[in-house]
Amino acid sequence: MSAIVYLNFDGIAEQVIDFYSEALGSNEVKKVKFKDFPQDPNYPLPENELNMIMESSIEFAGGKIMMSDILPSMKMVTGELVMGNNVLISLVIDDKQKMEQYFNNLSVGGNVMMPLSNTPWSSYFGMLVDRFGVYWKFNSDADKFLDKVVSNKQ
Repeated sequence: MSAIVYLNFDGIAEQVIDFYSEALGSNEVKKVKFKDFPQDPNYPLPENELNMIMESSIEFAGGKIMMSDILPSMKMVTGELVMGNNVLISLVIDDKQKMEQYFNNLSVGGNVMMPLSNTPWSSYFGMLVDRFGVYWKFNSDADKFLDKVVSNKQ
């Protein structure tokens, strides 16, 4: 089983897909717009919603992020989209050079909360918020830290 990060946006998903796929050196990008499906003539989508992203995924370095837009016409069901710290993407990468590349790419236009550095819980750790308000955590050896703490508790 694998866990996949899924992000929702308010009409900017295509910009996010383009940015993340370049920043992370994506090897595969898939995206489907609402206009790619037949429309119900009784409930046609407004023109501005047809070009929004219904479903997408980007794959990179063995990872995957999926995302879509929340249609304005759906907000009475889903509620308003709240951007912020409720989503955090954690990248666990052993390759220090690749980690620095991703960190530097994703920090463009964003805010570095904690530069990549050695910490008590990781030999290389950092955090940032990208220009779309998504929080990212970088960790070189999260599993080793977790295994050590868990084994010490037993």
